[in-house]
Amino acid sequence: MLENSGLFDSKAIKAQFPTLSQVVSGKPLVYLDNAATSQKPLCVIEALENYYRNNNSNVHRGMHELSRRATEAYESARNRMALFIGAESSEEIIWTRGTTEGINLVANSWGTQNLSANDEILLTTMEHHSNIVPWQLLAERTGATIRYIEMDAEGHLDLTNLEELCGKRTKIVACTQVSNSLGTINPLEKIISRARSVGALVLIDGAQAVPHQAINVKSLDCDFYVFSGHKMCGPTGIGVLWGRKEHLESMPPYQGGGEMIKLVQRNRSTWADLPHKFEAGTPNIAGAIVLARAADFLEEIGFDAVKEHERNLLAYALEQLGAVEGIKIFGPSDQTFRSSVISFHLGDIHPLDVSTILDAEGIAIRVGHHCAQLVMQHLGVTVTARASFYLYNTYGDVDRLVSGLHSANNVFAP
Repeated sequence: MLENSGLFDSKAIKAQFPTLSQVVSGKPLVYLDNAATSQKPLCVIEALENYYRNNNSNVHRGMHELSRRATEAYESARNRMALFIGAESSEEIIWTRGTTEGINLVANSWGTQNLSANDEILLTTMEHHSNIVPWQLLAERTGATIRYIEMDAEGHLDLTNLEELCGKRTKIVACTQVSNSLGTINPLEKIISRARSVGALVLIDGAQAVPHQAINVKSLDCDFYVFSGHKMCGPTGIGVLWGRKEHLESMPPYQGGGEMIKLVQRNRSTWADLPHKFEAGTPNIAGAIVLARAADFLEEIGFDAVKEHERNLLAYALEQLGAVEGIKIFGPSDQTFRSSVISFHLGDIHPLDVSTILDAEGIAIRVGHHCAQLVMQHLGVTVTARASFYLYNTYGDVDRLVSGLHSANNVFAP
């Protein structure tokens, strides 16, 4: 097992996360809610404290020392995130509050300008609500039609009719890279290739991918890529929209206010150059700076090592959970197409009851529709229990989860 090899020591990594050292319900915390948000390493927490303790100031235009420091760190963070995802220029990096705002920005700015009643938007039934509702609102405004790629019985996207779904009327395809509810890893190459053949743009929701693997937007050949900081060991309230420069330059501003203008007159205004055109008002300065530190942390560990650890941990978890009486695991059976997310039911026990029993054992999972109600409809359920793993989880965490599920079965035994 790679967990404690020279390449990767998840116990040593876990020790860098202060939250994970606490006791819950009299037992050491096992945190398995990483698809919702990750914990933060000490270096990230210290970076946040350092900014507010030593460099707190508004960015740009300030001539004093604190503003110079803050501006340099803020724009350096933008450069860092461009490097992190393989963007050609930091001008293509737009700071947002997270994945949700990034998608809304594209839908409202690019979509309103480019879609009409004869056009189609192609989504999948696997999407998080953040990649459905903004397009629904856009369709209502423009008269455009939304179509969906369906899923098969195992939770893979069914691409057998992709050519029919993605046709000459398709203007944009918006798809998740990794499902937050099933862990399915999607074949983006096929989807993007088809979109390219009909001239459609592609937006990729990378919220569940960026924390676990290296990303290169140029290699992906998409047009927009969005992700959040808080799922990748960074702070909440910060995220990134990457877009091809030619698209961003042609798009109107998403919000109006300070910073995003060149000149304001009585009856008209002109806009700042990229990326500031899309960043109205005082930004989340600390969030951007600290997100760059989180990117450093992940790359210091190495994504190859993270992927190998998570792959081994997932295999172990699926094997051990498979022996739990009454468990039904949703999602792909082939681990090649699955990330470290496991949604499940435990016999006739309601997932809320399962979660309550696990919480009493100090184990944190998530219960609900996971903002993916179309997935729940496909599965024929209303909610699932979901355990999601990250780089600091250990085989011992899996053992604790399995033991907790045995306890749940015992509590509800007839």
